Amino acid sequence: MGTRTVLQHPDITRALTRIAHEILEANHGASDLVLLGIPTRGAVLAERLDRILADIDPEWAAHRDQRLGTLDVTMHRDDLGHGIGRAPHRTTIPRSGIDGKVVVLVDDVLFSGRTVRAALDALQGIGRPRAVRLAVLVDRGHRELPIRADHVGKNLPTASDERVTLRLTETDGSDEVVIEQPDEQQQPQGGGAA
Repeated sequence: MGTRTVLQHPDITRALTRIAHEILEANHGASDLVLLGIPTRGAVLAERLDRILADIDPEWAAHRDQRLGTLDVTMHRDDLGHGIGRAPHRTTIPRSGIDGKVVVLVDDVLFSGRTVRAALDALQGIGRPRAVRLAVLVDRGHRELPIRADHVGKNLPTASDERVTLRLTETDGSDEVVIEQPDEQQQPQGGGAA
């Protein structure tokens, strides 16, 4: 497979800083905001956003223990019966809950929209937020469901057979976003449509 690195550590940091500012601007401050990261890498990105928000907004910093959580979507996925094994993660909700709050779901790469749909289903069992928004580091297109991110670090138009991989220092030892292209040998030979 051919690989191409499209984002590195400084790019990821800049994108997250921009997303943090956008979140505060869209909400007119930090009041009633909660970040819920979707494990694994979405949860790491939510932790990074939490630190950035604490640096730029005193209200966020004063109530950090009530602002950050994780939302496991494993049991709400529509591919459970298709032999795709996923280990469940722990859902952690801030002490103050999510009722009446603006919940920002944080994920790494937005592709089909199915993970976000599962997250919306998972939220129903936890509480009733005033609004739900979506922040993603990468939007690669190819949506299968009518889902759109409110805050996007980088739009990366890709072919449907390409793979976008996010690596983070906390989980993978380095920060980068890589596009992997299939080997040309695996491409069908010939040119016409059947």
